[in-house]
Formats: sequence, C-alpha cells, structure tokens
Amino acid sequence: MIYIADGIPEVDEGAGCDEEASGSSFMYQIRCLIEIRFENYWKVKLIGRFSSKKTEKEEEEEEEEEMASNIGMMDSAYFVGRNEILTWINNKLHLNLIRVEEAASGAVQCQLMDMTYPGVVPMHKVNFDAKTEYDMIQNYKVLQDVFNKLKIEKHVEVNRLIKGRPLDNLEFLQWLKRYCDSVNGGIVNQNYDPIDRRSKGGKERHARGSQKGLKSLHANNGLADAANMNKASGTNKQAKAEETVVAHDSSGQIQALSKEVTDLKHSVNILEKERDFYFGKLRDVEILCQIPQLEGLPMAVAIKKILYAANANQSPLDEAQLYMQQSLNLGEDEA
Repeated sequence: MIYIADGIPEVDEGAGCDEEASGSSFMYQIRCLIEIRFENYWKVKLIGRFSSKKTEKEEEEEEEEEMASNIGMMDSAYFVGRNEILTWINNKLHLNLIRVEEAASGAVQCQLMDMTYPGVVPMHKVNFDAKTEYDMIQNYKVLQDVFNKLKIEKHVEVNRLIKGRPLDNLEFLQWLKRYCDSVNGGIVNQNYDPIDRRSKGGKERHARGSQKGLKSLHANNGLADAANMNKASGTNKQAKAEETVVAHDSSGQIQALSKEVTDLKHSVNILEKERDFYFGKLRDVEILCQIPQLEGLPMAVAIKKILYAANANQSPLDEAQLYMQQSLNLGEDEA
C-alpha cells in the first residue's frame, strides 16, 4: 500500500510483510521493517538529488539573466567608443553603418536580439526601411515585446532614440553590446545568416499594404473609366494646351527646387560633421573627468556640472564658477 506525502512516495511499513510475518518470530518482523526503511531512504535520496539539480540549473539561468539586464551606468560598457560599437555591429550583422544615429529606427537592435536569441524576434514585423517616427515606434514595440518575453528589465527611451540623438543611441547600443556579450559568453551561432534574416523583415506589413493598395487601385480604375466615358471629345485639345503651359512653368520651378535641395543637403552635411566633431570633444572631456585620480578635483567637478546640466534654458556656467570660487576660498583658508 503506497501513500503520497509532500511529493515523496512512502511505503506502508506493514505492507508486503503481513502474510510472511504472520506466525513468524519478532526478529523477522524487525528485519522486514529495516528493509522497507532502507528502500524508502534511497528513494527519497535519489528524488531529492535530481530535484536539487534542476533547481540549481534554474537558479543559474535566473542569475545570468539578472546579471545581464542589470548593467549600471558606471559599468565599463559605457566607456566603449563609437568606432568599436559600429565595427561590432557591422561585423556581426554584415552592415555598413557610419554613424550610430543610423540605428535610430530600432531595426538593428531587433536583429541583434535575434542574433543572440535566434527565433525569438518576429523578424517579419521588423521594418528595416522605417523612415517615419510611426514606423520606428513599431520596431521598438517589437523590441520591447522581446524584452518582456525574456524578462529583461530595461527601460527604452523611444522618444529620444527616434529623434536620432547621437548620445542616446550610443548609450543604448553600448548597453546592448554588453548584454549580448554576457549571454553565452558572446558566442554567436555559426549558422546564423544576418542577411537572410534581414530579408524576412517587414514582409507581413508590406503584404497587407499591397493588398489594400490593390483594392484601392481597382476601385479608382473603375471610377476613372466611368468618368472618361462621360467626357466630351472636344476637351482633349484644351487639356493638351494647358498641360504644355503647366509643364513649361513646372520645369523652372523644378530646377529652382532642385538647387535649393542640393544647397540644403550640403548645409546638413556640414552641420552633421560639426556636430560629430564637438560631440567627440565633449565625450573625451567627460571620460577624462571620470578618471579616479581626477574626478574629485574641483575643476573636474565643475566641468561635470556643465556637462550634466539638465535645464537647457539656463546656463550652468554660473553654478560651476561659484563652485570653483568656493573651492579656491576653502583651499586658501586651509593654507
């Protein structure tokens, strides 16, 4: 007779021995009891051993996920340069990114997670041609769903990333590189084909859009045919004359607009180069001020007050100068 208590099978101590022990000596009963106890002991031992192994494995997985997701701002990951980040992305995904802002759409981040966890990211929902903020937000929704599925606690500043801000995109890519390197020691499946996976991106969305486009096209064609049937044949000459005048005027406007677009592109390129130049300088100053031997100096503290000022409408220079003056006065008093 078997009882189930706390998930461990126990055998009734008198079962199986009643018939043999009936009419037998007291010593025979004792021997039967010892054999049953010995058998139960090893059953409990084996069950406990296998269950403890399973628990240890689950605990290791949870610790790995927690360690990978909880990456602090002072972690060495945030001291990785832009060139190293771009080289890593281009090598892993076979891309040719020049600036970190080119990853602002969120598609690159989705494929990096797909590389780390093959099959977890629904690549058919990722739009690699996203240009508008709406399409970019859809990519980040896919990324956030993947984070939730993997129980990764990471808040994504979508509004800042889709604006193409260099510092925000750099910090997020630095965090993502640190996370991917921490999973399985950064070892990627050799059979992963990034180009093939990227070709699956956005198929579902494009298919739905093409179906809607075909329906609207058929409807418009039907209306156009009905309208053409009612037109008089005498209006064709007048329409051609008007088209000639409009085409002549439009050609001049097109040339003027083309020249304006070219000038704007040139100005944008100059501004982007200037922005990247000064951003690199500020980043170098920030890294210098974070050196342990220098971060406690008054000058380094004052510089960081300026760099980390949150109010864009008020200059932090006055606060930094006041701090420097107080530090100098304190040094003179101590001297």
